Amino acid sequence: MIHFPILSSILLCPVIGLFLVLLTPRKYENVIRVVSAVSALASLALSVWLCFLFDPTNPKFQYVEHIEWVKAYGIHYSNAVDGLNVSMLLLTAIVIFCGTLVSWTVTYRVKDFYANLLFLVVGVFGVFMTTNLFFFFLFYEVAVIPMYLLIVVWGSTNKQYAAMKLTLYLLLGSALMFAGFLYIYSMPGAGTFDLLQIKEQVQFSPHIQNILFAALFLGFGVLAACFPFHVWSPDGHVAAPTAASMLHAGVLMKLGAFGILRIGVYLLPDGAQYWSHTIAVLALCNIVYGAMVATQQKDLKYMIGFSSVSHMGIVLLGIATMNPIGFNGAIFQMFSHGIMTALFFACVGFIYDGCHTRMLDELGGLSKQAPKISAFFILAGLCGLGLPGMGSFVAELLVTIAAISTFPWIGISSIVALLITAYYVLTAVQKTFYGPVNHHHSDFKDINFFQFIPRAILVGVLFFFGIFPQIFIHWISISTKVLLGGA
Repeated sequence: MIHFPILSSILLCPVIGLFLVLLTPRKYENVIRVVSAVSALASLALSVWLCFLFDPTNPKFQYVEHIEWVKAYGIHYSNAVDGLNVSMLLLTAIVIFCGTLVSWTVTYRVKDFYANLLFLVVGVFGVFMTTNLFFFFLFYEVAVIPMYLLIVVWGSTNKQYAAMKLTLYLLLGSALMFAGFLYIYSMPGAGTFDLLQIKEQVQFSPHIQNILFAALFLGFGVLAACFPFHVWSPDGHVAAPTAASMLHAGVLMKLGAFGILRIGVYLLPDGAQYWSHTIAVLALCNIVYGAMVATQQKDLKYMIGFSSVSHMGIVLLGIATMNPIGFNGAIFQMFSHGIMTALFFACVGFIYDGCHTRMLDELGGLSKQAPKISAFFILAGLCGLGLPGMGSFVAELLVTIAAISTFPWIGISSIVALLITAYYVLTAVQKTFYGPVNHHHSDFKDINFFQFIPRAILVGVLFFFGIFPQIFIHWISISTKVLLGGA
């Protein structure tokens, strides 16, 4: 079992699913749906198995896979995991499996839709497991391009504009990121894209670390929706179809924060420390600005989109603290926010399909007609405002503790956003699910058992890690100490 290539197997599941979908004639739409769901389920099963096999007490990378490709330039197919990777792989597997089930109602160009969805998740899985900077960039590009197609073909609400805006911003970020990778490759003692070899062989001067970390942070920060580069994100959320929104908010935004930790902090700790106060200020802008703008939104998707900007600010604030508690909180927040927003968009997508509107002023009283979907949305909202017993509470608590001890005024100021978050979440719940029933939506029906399953999985995950947070923290604690050079 030690030699079983579990990481490549996780990656190959959507690859095989993609090829089977491409080989299936278009008329067999249900076969395409089943193949996609089974391939996603296989990735999920392997990811859960990896969590059981993973040794959280081992500070080294585990389940290393290495195949030489272009040896002269240090370009190799290399995979390995620590606590950070394991948690992100599990997040991706959960969201894509639920996304394939939620997308069962897609009827337009079903084959193309699922092909793009699986292709996108191949890139995400690749980013979260590779230890080679060349393949990191390659998989990153694979994750970005299908999102453009998913939005522009199956999206809504000014989809051409949103798709182009998203793609241009993310490609700008990738250009900065790759420029940083090439500079690292050219450093004396490097000559390779292998992350672990670079860590051992290359000595970065403090001046170089400061400049290089700033470039990498800007590149990754675009994808992490860091203020003021967040403007692509809400438009992308709104225009994307439901499953793409789930992956966009739940997983894609985490690629940026993951890159900051895995590459920026891991290779350039002094540079990260130098810029930590600036990152904290930008994070506070994310948190407060995103929450305040969310209060003014009339479209449920825009509200969740700006809410995501605010919650990603919590992740960035945890990173800015440069201490293990803050890092643990940031990674926990990445995971819990990913599950929460996936649930949010799964609920909003169902409401839009049934009511043909997402505008708060045009909804109302839906809890009387659809108590199940109402309950799921309310639970997602309660998680978003930090209800104890759900994953985000522990994550936000850890980040707040670390932030107050490191940047007292910034940490205290960030707490204000919790009150703002409670306001817009409860307002959305009131306007959407309570009050008089809008007679235009009198035929709106609740979810059936099949539609209940993916949303129940997401809620179950939020409660499980909210009640047993020590399991998640145990996974990542050693790895965060390694990132900070403490193990």
